[in-house]
Amino acid sequence: MAKVDEQKINYIMTALEKLQYGSLNITIHNGEITQVDCNEKHRFTLPDKQLSRHKDGASLITSHR
Repeated sequence: MAKVDEQKINYIMTALEKLQYGSLNITIHNGEITQVDCNEKHRFTLPDKQLSRHKDGASLITSHR
């Protein structure tokens, strides 16, 4: 295993500290870090609405109260 560059480790640590929900994918080639992909998830609630699944996909249905 090659010695890991401190700049790459710092980048990964910063990305992890910023990430609330999601994933961090680190790509290695020949023992070297070559790429870092960060996928962050943002979820929003739908008050007064619910998601209904149909055979042809999803659709929004408004709840009447």
